[in-house]
Amino acid sequence: MDLQYLTGVGPKRAEMLAKELDLHTFHDLLHYYPFRYIDRSKVHRISEIDGEMPYIQLRGRFITFTQAGEGARKRLQALFTDGTGTIECVWFNRVKSIRESLKTGVEYLIFGKPAPFGHHYSIAHPEVDVFKPETAPQGLMGVYNLTDKLRNRQVSSRVLQKIVKNLLNTPAVQRIGETLPQSIIASRRLMPLNEALINIHLPGSIQAMQRAQLRLKYEELFYLELNILRYIKGSSEKRAGFVFSRVGENFHSFYNHVLEFPLTDAQKRVIREIRQDMGSGKQMNRLLQGDVGSGKTIVALMTMLIAIDNGFQACIMAPTEILATQHFETINALASRIGLNVALLTGSTRKRERDTIHQQLLSGELNILVGTHALIEDTVQFRNLGMAVIDEQHRFGVAQRAKLWKKNTTPPHVLVMTATPIPRTLAMTVYGDLDVSVIDQLPPGRKPVTTIMRYDKDREWMYHFVGQELRKGRQAYIVYPLIEENEKLDLLALEEGYELIKETFPHYNVAYVHGRMKPAEKDHQMELFASHKSHILVATTVIEVGVNVPNASIMVIENAERFGLSQLHQLRGRVGRGADQSFCVLMTKHELSRETRHRLEVMTSTNDGFVVAEEDMKLRGPGDMEGTQQSGIAFNLKVANLAQDGQILQMARDDAEDVLRNDPTLSSPEGQLMDRQIHELFNKQVNWSQIS
Repeated sequence: MDLQYLTGVGPKRAEMLAKELDLHTFHDLLHYYPFRYIDRSKVHRISEIDGEMPYIQLRGRFITFTQAGEGARKRLQALFTDGTGTIECVWFNRVKSIRESLKTGVEYLIFGKPAPFGHHYSIAHPEVDVFKPETAPQGLMGVYNLTDKLRNRQVSSRVLQKIVKNLLNTPAVQRIGETLPQSIIASRRLMPLNEALINIHLPGSIQAMQRAQLRLKYEELFYLELNILRYIKGSSEKRAGFVFSRVGENFHSFYNHVLEFPLTDAQKRVIREIRQDMGSGKQMNRLLQGDVGSGKTIVALMTMLIAIDNGFQACIMAPTEILATQHFETINALASRIGLNVALLTGSTRKRERDTIHQQLLSGELNILVGTHALIEDTVQFRNLGMAVIDEQHRFGVAQRAKLWKKNTTPPHVLVMTATPIPRTLAMTVYGDLDVSVIDQLPPGRKPVTTIMRYDKDREWMYHFVGQELRKGRQAYIVYPLIEENEKLDLLALEEGYELIKETFPHYNVAYVHGRMKPAEKDHQMELFASHKSHILVATTVIEVGVNVPNASIMVIENAERFGLSQLHQLRGRVGRGADQSFCVLMTKHELSRETRHRLEVMTSTNDGFVVAEEDMKLRGPGDMEGTQQSGIAFNLKVANLAQDGQILQMARDDAEDVLRNDPTLSSPEGQLMDRQIHELFNKQVNWSQIS
């Protein structure tokens, strides 16, 4: 039913709720859950306020009101006391109407978050109610996410609570039927849906709120997993693949005569998993995760050698020319030693070279093609493509990746690689249809990068430290942020930084690169650094992926507080690629929020990319994780949190697997209930293979 017909809403308020929160119906509001809860039964004393505190409730009287400022800067300041001390209340909006509604000498309950301001505490925009014992808020109350526009139009969290209370008393809510099979509700001892919806909004106790959350989180994750697993089952039955039955001469020659160092146990395990996939008769779709420097490229090459041993061609697609060129140089240097033909195809490839590549692809003379998105052009035709590797795949669009599958009548086996570690719970959902392999060891001899945090006042120390490394014959990166909303200021800081570095290190050559430069100039500057002709590279995050300079031993990240954890970890991965001890220095301002300080402390305490990724997801949420938003998460979790609810996710996935094992077509009465629920939740068909 339309929200305007709910008591307390009406047409104007309904229009605002639709525009600001995308709430249109009773159902929308019922599933718009509080994001936290406040215990309104407790009244604090002003004298108890100390340090950082959550939202609190105070009972007392206003003693003075003062209006200050003019125009847009106008504000209302009030002094509030409860007899144990005083606190300032400040309003920046609706100053006139608030001043008219409040009086001195009247007993009020005020509610808000105290913040230190000079030598006293202040609450901005507190909720204020005349104190009446019979109507005073009691117990847990939900707090809802609201926009500034709604608050300015007098739709506070308290107002929304009252509207929700009206909703919970309507007959429509009382008649809501179950959405989970009774067998699951009983076996998992879940709260019935009606009770859960009431207690998520108006919990009778902390225990009732927790049980309501468990029920709703479980249901959300159960249907997410059931939908993914059903898709996987359906697609794997249809998706035939080439059978690579033999490991032949190329693989063995490479392994015995070319490979200059032993594979790690993790690399061996992953190659076994890939071989098993490629011999199964079904198309392989495998995600290969591994930190920077863990040896993914060698695994990819050995996988491609298996394809070649079985009479097929292979390709590897990278997101940038720099990374594609780097892959080509590495792979060609190794594969040419066993007589294989490897070529590079990018946007810069000349016509004569292109013609040769096209001809050799069709004749089968070309064994491995390395390139950028130029590989998916219609003119690029393989004689018999059997293996496609995609590196840093989250940088490619769905349609671009799908074009690779059509380069043969039967889709090639697919190995997707990423150096951005993905938390297990996120991999189970975003990469739901891919088998996941992890290289969780670094090759022997690699030393962990030492990460140090320093403040702006330590700049002389940082310059001295960089100078020490340069005098040893090493090279250095100095990275500046380039954030879209501050692009002009950031570019100015980068240019000033470049000039300062040249002045500070006059005896060394300094290269300079950012993403707004023309590709040819950018590649030239990068090449100067890669070939050791320049000693310092001043850059933006354009170097995050695809620069391999083993001689570079120090990475300085300016304004490190402005970077996310995953981005900091990727940047740090540019050093530590040789045998020498490497360092990453995080330069930051001294005044940092608690969350920012924690983020930087994570970087200084671990080199483990998966620990970093888990922390990043806890801090930012799964929808903000590097790569996942761009790749199109096809679900919107309202109450579950992938960073915190891994146990519930595993439980839901186990149950979804049991359901499909016993009722693959969901045709039983309980199966039909689940099928209807899936259609309601996922009304557009989600192709999980395209989300990878």
